[in-house]
Amino acid sequence: MSLPVLVVEDRRSLAAMLEETLAREGYAVRVALRGDEAVTLLQSGERFLAVLADLKLPGVDGIQVLAAARQQDPDLPVFLMTAHATVDTAVAALKQGARDYFQKPLDMDRVLAALRAAVQPRQALLAAPAEAGLPVLVGTSPLFTAALAAARRVASTEATVLLLGASGTGKELFAQTVHALSPRRGGPFVAFNCAAVPETLIEAELFGYERGAFTGAAARHLGRLEQARGGTLLLDEIGEVPLGVQVKLLRALEERAVCRLGGTGTVAVDVRLVAATNRDLEAAVRQGAFRADLYHRLSVFPIRLPTLAERREDIPALAAHLLGRVAARLGRRALTLRPAAQGALLLAPWPGNVRELANVLERAAILSTGEWVGLAELGLEPARCRPTLEDARARQLAFAAAGAEGEELAAFLGLPRQPS
Repeated sequence: MSLPVLVVEDRRSLAAMLEETLAREGYAVRVALRGDEAVTLLQSGERFLAVLADLKLPGVDGIQVLAAARQQDPDLPVFLMTAHATVDTAVAALKQGARDYFQKPLDMDRVLAALRAAVQPRQALLAAPAEAGLPVLVGTSPLFTAALAAARRVASTEATVLLLGASGTGKELFAQTVHALSPRRGGPFVAFNCAAVPETLIEAELFGYERGAFTGAAARHLGRLEQARGGTLLLDEIGEVPLGVQVKLLRALEERAVCRLGGTGTVAVDVRLVAATNRDLEAAVRQGAFRADLYHRLSVFPIRLPTLAERREDIPALAAHLLGRVAARLGRRALTLRPAAQGALLLAPWPGNVRELANVLERAAILSTGEWVGLAELGLEPARCRPTLEDARARQLAFAAAGAEGEELAAFLGLPRQPS
């Protein structure tokens, strides 16, 4: 069951209208008619997806509801409503952690758009897999969920999986997911990056060697295929394997046996293979750089992982997850992105994908002196983000996320006013 949105409004007619509208949008709703009632609910430990509170309330006001919400859950999105909005009111609310504020009478289209932009990251994180040993894969975009569904579907089989995607798209996490959901999850998961070792050593690292097989081979060494026996072997950047080694790899996979360098017999290996590449292997086959028979052996079940630019709607959830992880690693309190900063992240090009996003957020967390991460800490270049403004979908996502800070985002981008 999904977490409810907490609506705090003392006018019963407006509270009922909000409850009915949010319910039609698929949200569970909890209504409190007094500010102190809302504070009690928040302090009880009950969890909420978001809070929508009037500024003037009986008992305690909306700012105190906001403070109680932030104390219980720093990541909980809180929106304030007021019939008497002023610049000072808005600034005070945003400084104390409100996600946005809405002036009465409410523009429900704006309310719903801002709410969706705020709660999608929470829904994605709350829906993250909870199975023991399963990596956290954050995202609800269609391309991402299709790739994850394919990985889950094939995991229970023995089929070879070929993960296709640019660098930084999470291929190793997907391989770990396939292993964790497979009957081999009790065995080892061994990852080998074929591009990380010199060509002359790939054969020795894959198949192993006997003592004295070559100069410096002082003891027997088990190759990655043997190390992964009974489990799963990830061969990352498989397109970098030299042609001569490709022949031996194909034979090892078909015969389920390896011959160590310097050895006289074969050793049985029982492994499930997951291969990954950022290269176009079909083009490599046509160019003679990759063997067609090995390609067909590897591409039994291909899964294409989308780039971050293809799943921009997942960026808020990913950013929240990555900031939480880096804050824990640095021993810091929870960090929260300013809405304008989140809007900028939604517009950045991200050629390095999730890995690049993680690096930007780690740097921002180190530079941040408080619990907020703003545009200054991100260090993004406005000129790099501007071309993405031509993408209407990216612009809509960015300015919906920025909310009341949309003018700040527009100024950062060098725009004369906030785009509609």
